[in-house]
Amino acid sequence: MVTTTTTTSHHLSPAFPGRAPWGTAGKLRAWQQGAMEKYLQEQPRDFLAVATPGAGKTTFALTLASWLLHHHVVQQITVIAPTEHLKKQWAAAAARIGIKLDPEYSAGPLSKEYDGVALTYAGVGVRPMLHRNRCEQRKTLVILDEIHHAGDSKSWGEACLEAFEPATRRLALTGTPFRSDTNPIPFVTYAEGNDGIRRSSADYTYGYGNALGDGVVRPVIFLSYSGNMRWRTKAGDEIAARLGEPMTKDAVSQAWRTALDAKGDWMPNVLRAADQRLTEVRKSIPDAGGLVIASDQDAARSYAKLIREITGTKPTVVLSDDTGASSRIDEFSEDGSRWMVAVRMVSEGVDVPRLSVGVYATTISTPLFFAQAVGRFVRSRRRGETASVFLPTIPSLLGFANEMEVERDHVLDKPKKAGDDEDPYAESEKEMAEAERQQDEDTGEQDMLPFEALESDAVFDRVLYNSAEFGMQAHPGSAEEQDYLGIPGLLEPDQVQLLLQKRQARQIAHSRRKPDEEADLLELPAERRPVVSHKELLELRKQLNTMVGAYVHQTGKPHGVIHTELRRVCGGPPSAEATAGQLRERIKKVQEWATRMR
Repeated sequence: MVTTTTTTSHHLSPAFPGRAPWGTAGKLRAWQQGAMEKYLQEQPRDFLAVATPGAGKTTFALTLASWLLHHHVVQQITVIAPTEHLKKQWAAAAARIGIKLDPEYSAGPLSKEYDGVALTYAGVGVRPMLHRNRCEQRKTLVILDEIHHAGDSKSWGEACLEAFEPATRRLALTGTPFRSDTNPIPFVTYAEGNDGIRRSSADYTYGYGNALGDGVVRPVIFLSYSGNMRWRTKAGDEIAARLGEPMTKDAVSQAWRTALDAKGDWMPNVLRAADQRLTEVRKSIPDAGGLVIASDQDAARSYAKLIREITGTKPTVVLSDDTGASSRIDEFSEDGSRWMVAVRMVSEGVDVPRLSVGVYATTISTPLFFAQAVGRFVRSRRRGETASVFLPTIPSLLGFANEMEVERDHVLDKPKKAGDDEDPYAESEKEMAEAERQQDEDTGEQDMLPFEALESDAVFDRVLYNSAEFGMQAHPGSAEEQDYLGIPGLLEPDQVQLLLQKRQARQIAHSRRKPDEEADLLELPAERRPVVSHKELLELRKQLNTMVGAYVHQTGKPHGVIHTELRRVCGGPPSAEATAGQLRERIKKVQEWATRMR
């Protein structure tokens, strides 16, 4: 059995642990020490450490690298990172503890002054044999940072397998091991469960819940905003819906895009609220910063313009293909300014510990990206710091927010019932789509019209914290909204919960004293406003389709004719875009027609 009391302290500068830059610390946290002890006891060739964003994976990896170099287990280090910025960040962190990595290495012999290289997954994909030869020539520790990226493309995974199969040791790191696809991740062990499904198996796991309990990460307060959206579809139809109401997947996507359109009122109102929250946080954390995560470069520039109008100061803008992006992130991390707007570059791994307020202004809806994005705000510098993330009221996002503490593994085999091709409602969906197409056969040209967001407004909807929901809907700028935006920036996790409960109780009491004519919003506590899932919508649509089918047999009329008549009588969009309430109304109406015919 091998035990260790060794840390990287013999490499550290006198500034430690007071300054503790990214990826380095003078004293290991309990989980890092535990992972070290397990590794050194077992001495495995492959080791997968899963630790929540902000927990300190880099410090653990570099401590282990230092030990393996010092004890001559390996002779060189190769770090693989997802992006150019992270590659340089790894090299800088390693240098602070005496490990010299060349982040500019491309080919040929490595200068003797270096202990290894820092590469990107894309770089490995270009020349896998070059890196295989390096592993074969000298005993190598390969650190695969955010290893799930090796599954981003088949070629990257194959290149990593080819390049690092001869490595002496491989250390895989990730904060989010789960992916929505089934591409196997190289050097990850998959264990088959009782259900016959293979899932990734980590050697050491340190989840968000544990990290929150240890004070290693910040508690996250999610502030959700709803509102009325109106848009024009590609078919030329104008649709109106309230964000967060039960809708089909397509309608949710279109309402979401409408909310994020900078020309509407939703984004300016949410950015204004987020800036007010940042002002409150900066009262106790003077250098606290905010980050808007945008869908694309055009949106990022538009949001930057809005922030300048709201705050009077120009935000830092980071675009993924901009050569100066890395330096701008570094400047923002040190300059104490208020806002940064970025596309995807800061969604993962990039460390700006002062980020405290975020706006999720992208339509990316995978749990992997969401976890990475939220991970930018959770790194704790001192006890009591909180993070605040503003979201549109989108069912999937609210679900992710409520499952912050759920630990996931990468599932290699999808259950059959979960596959889109084997959706139990797929046949019903196809039948209904066909029925509605029968009445719109000559609309092919209209399909070429661009989607257009027409107008939007914002409504404060609810607060999500620690898997619970608080608050009642309120207008932007109202005293009720200000109550939640004004929560102090320094609070212990249990204090956040208590304060939110008090805020909600006060809001409900105030609402009860209002005259009926002033209650112009859906004033129900958040827990009484559940969001209907896509599955429940599918069941309603299946039920409607079944009822229409039965009525077809009674009347002999085509499906399309009956659906058209239901839309004429009940109002609303085609069934594919109808809300749960509209679908229930049509079910009730067709039942009424069928009863009359008996």
